[in-house]
Amino acid sequence: MALPNSPRIESLLSARLFMDPQVVGNRVFFISNMSGQMSLYAMDRGGSVPEPLIPPDIALQNPMLIGGYSYCVFPKLGKIVLMLDRHGDENYQPVVVPIDGGYPEPIFSNELADKRVHMDAPDMKRNIVYFPTESRKEQMIYTYQADLRRMKLRLMGKGTWGPWVDAVNETHNKAVLIDGYTAADNVLYLWEKGTKERKLLYGKPIEARKEGENVPLNGISNGQFIEDDGCLIFITYLFDDAGGLGYIDLAKPEKITPVAVKGTVHEGRGMLESMHHLEGDRYSLCYNIDGCSLLYEGTYHSTAKEMRIDSTVCGTGELSNGMLQSHRYDKGRKRWAFSFSTATSPAQIYTVEGKERKVTRQTNERVLGIPPELLSPGEDASYESFDGTRVSARLYFPPESLGFEGARPLVYYVHGGPQSQERPDFAWFSMPLIQFLAMNGFAIFVPNVRGSSGYGLSYMKQVDKDWGGKDRLDHVHAMTKVLPGDKRLDVSRAAVVGRSYGGYMTLTLAARHPELWAAACDMFGPYDLIKFYDRIPETWKPTFALTMGDPVKDRDFFIERSPKTYIENVSCPLLVIQGRNDPRVVEKESMDLVEQLRSKGKDVEFLVFEDEGHDVIKFPNKVRCYNTIKEFFTSRLKP
Repeated sequence: MALPNSPRIESLLSARLFMDPQVVGNRVFFISNMSGQMSLYAMDRGGSVPEPLIPPDIALQNPMLIGGYSYCVFPKLGKIVLMLDRHGDENYQPVVVPIDGGYPEPIFSNELADKRVHMDAPDMKRNIVYFPTESRKEQMIYTYQADLRRMKLRLMGKGTWGPWVDAVNETHNKAVLIDGYTAADNVLYLWEKGTKERKLLYGKPIEARKEGENVPLNGISNGQFIEDDGCLIFITYLFDDAGGLGYIDLAKPEKITPVAVKGTVHEGRGMLESMHHLEGDRYSLCYNIDGCSLLYEGTYHSTAKEMRIDSTVCGTGELSNGMLQSHRYDKGRKRWAFSFSTATSPAQIYTVEGKERKVTRQTNERVLGIPPELLSPGEDASYESFDGTRVSARLYFPPESLGFEGARPLVYYVHGGPQSQERPDFAWFSMPLIQFLAMNGFAIFVPNVRGSSGYGLSYMKQVDKDWGGKDRLDHVHAMTKVLPGDKRLDVSRAAVVGRSYGGYMTLTLAARHPELWAAACDMFGPYDLIKFYDRIPETWKPTFALTMGDPVKDRDFFIERSPKTYIENVSCPLLVIQGRNDPRVVEKESMDLVEQLRSKGKDVEFLVFEDEGHDVIKFPNKVRCYNTIKEFFTSRLKP
């Protein structure tokens, strides 16, 4: 089948995003871009015309970037707590909106005005929520317990590395707070209401460590109080590189006991992502298996120290080979609401309820004007890298029915993070771009090289203090030893593209291996690591000093790994894309890159979005962004 005209990106983007649903009574609340930008809506369960709940001039952030809850409905108060920033600047502030909609009104603005606020552990029954906050002026994190009925804040603690809320008991007079240094390097503290100091539970604080001391990575998270609040169960990486469950007695916190998980049905490489309490001794476990989500329900047996799985909520049938963007459980009615998408199907809202766990799709989004068979699911293209490490990857080709002949020019897509993962998710920025490029005659290679999440802790940690090191060599090996062997590909016509850390890697590959590329596209990627470190938010700097390096002690390393050091070697045309309000990779970072390239007479195009941050979210901007990338690659690679 051939399309009458060239496929339009507007057709792919006509599938609106339905994200982060919460079911309250007979209503489904969710975030969507139906108006062309992210906003908050509600509709009747079972289907009705969605109703906007905030004015159309207010734009929300992508829920996947926020860190914590983007909103929560508190039915007893008749209000919604919503996290707002200003066009992607990520300076989130809590506001309240009437449950039927209205103009957002700030809350706790005197105490939180100079902080970047996150929302965690909302309790809709007791109208309590937690606000971990990051100072915009100093390297300090303040965490508060908020009583929304009395409108009072209680400071739980402050520090350079936390505290981050991990577990709270039912009455909210106890909590487990975490100081986190790097991924999985956590220290646990017990907070009790009425005490002035939190108590060290488990782990060795960084201040007590000797220089160079190797501390086992516990990865403790998603804790739950059990056994009359005297014990905890949680996710940990102490016993399994892919994550498992652990148990601790608060009276003897030095010992962690493994909790066996029995009854899972999945196979393949992956990681345990989350655990949530449902009711009583019932819990949910969510796994990421090579990018695909599986959500289980099970019962915890305290005597045997076992979690016995008895139900698969997501991961089979219609809800397979895709990704859960979010999942929320309604304890009162024992039902789920979640958003799920695949590489070829847009994000849909589902509910799962009843003893039979009946699955009901609440939305019916689809791509307009493009037959489903023209969307590529991709094929497995995993490979062994230069040192024998297995790298998971997928390769997408144009549908045969479009009639493209001969070997296809290659677009090499690098995900961000770096401790992140490219997944089969139509709701994320990359998948519509991949499909758009495939329908325009390109093959797209998408690897999850070392440093990616989803393949075990040891795999993910390999990028710590090795930015642009072995992960770069994974890419080079694919381009020089693996992909040239596929006769369907023309690697002499290859482009590289990436966002954030993927943008950094794009610049690194284009500058250090210029012979591989005919074009490159950097989306808000770090260029000069010394200046990049200086420009990130203050509260991020301690962690970056551990994961990337110290800009003073490791200055030579920063210079050696900065794309700036090699930028004069870039020989292919470069497209640079940036959001004006980006707080992570600020606009000046990309401006410095462009000015340096232009001073060297290089071929560079620069596209800045005035009302975006570290993403491109608004519909007109997305259309322009995707079209610009496609036209840039088309003119250079000539598919």
